[in-house]
Amino acid sequence: MSSRDNALWQQCWRDQKTDFHQQEVNRLLTRFWRGLDLAQGSRVFVPLCGKSLDMIWLAQQGYEVIGLELSPVAVRAFFRENHMQPNRRKVGQFTLWQSGRISILCGDYFSVSRADLGCIDVVYDRAALTALPEDIRRLYVAHLKLILPAACKVFLLTVEDADESETREVTLGASAEITALYSEAFEIELAHVESILESDPDRGEGIARCSEHKVYRLIPKQGCHEQHEADPCTSSVCNN
Repeated sequence: MSSRDNALWQQCWRDQKTDFHQQEVNRLLTRFWRGLDLAQGSRVFVPLCGKSLDMIWLAQQGYEVIGLELSPVAVRAFFRENHMQPNRRKVGQFTLWQSGRISILCGDYFSVSRADLGCIDVVYDRAALTALPEDIRRLYVAHLKLILPAACKVFLLTVEDADESETREVTLGASAEITALYSEAFEIELAHVESILESDPDRGEGIARCSEHKVYRLIPKQGCHEQHEADPCTSSVCNN
């Protein structure tokens, strides 16, 4: 989260106002993830991970999962609710929680470095980008580019409100915001679009809005990360 929202995010977890938490593994993840063609043992970074069950599924597929979450309440709940006994230790500005194939760095996203994460093969972003205010999203993506290795892919899930002023063709394509944020460094593949009618409390009881659930696969463009040399996996997460 951005520093201005950190206290609010922490309070949401303390007050258990976590309606955004999904009670099951995301079905778009399980349906479209394999299209990335990742090797067994690939390392997956999950920013703003909360206590997402998607991390359990990814670990079960044979991947090493590195989450990052600001709230220690969320991290503690993740391991307790999944009956895991994590090891904990301080790593710079973070507390590192580890159990099996899952590690979670507890601290501020904007403080994490490439050295903290080490080798990352793919980013799984289910709600990190969309959870942030619009004016912070560019900072989020800029920081992501700084901490990713050159060949790192991004698997991005978004929920986008349909704009009544747009044509259906535009609505079902890659959003202008996603293109603006990622196209400089990534080839953008829109793998799936699904229109779902959802209740809209802002418009009154019984009023629904159409939301577009989209699956993006972002593949790094050659030469866009040349300033970042490939690093060996020497992060604190890797060094038990």
